[in-house]
Amino acid sequence: MENVILIVHLLLALGLIGVVLLQRSEGGGLGMGGGGGAMSQRAPLSALGKVTWILAVGFICTSLTMTVIAARNASGSSILDRLGTSAPADDAPAPAAPTLDGLDPSQLVPPPSAGGDADAPLVPRAD
Repeated sequence: MENVILIVHLLLALGLIGVVLLQRSEGGGLGMGGGGGAMSQRAPLSALGKVTWILAVGFICTSLTMTVIAARNASGSSILDRLGTSAPADDAPAPAAPTLDGLDPSQLVPPPSAGGDADAPLVPRAD
């Protein structure tokens, strides 16, 4: 069903593009051109104008339909479920941080990458 709606949606989009390109350009942009007379008068809708409206309404309807279908299919699932991975369990013990218990403070030195930084953490001396 989704594929049928998608195909109809694509055909409506292509049709809408074609009909808009076939229409006569009125110039001026933002509906400012297109004829004399009072500014409040609108020209009657041409056949291409009616087809444009029909295709536009169909395009919006298929867009909304596909959104509803996608939301219904996505409810209750997670991206992680689709990948087959799961988040770590909350009750799993965290790995213990290494401790420097039992080491003589004179054996601790700044790491070579510290570059003389006094705030760098100390590491055991590699002898």
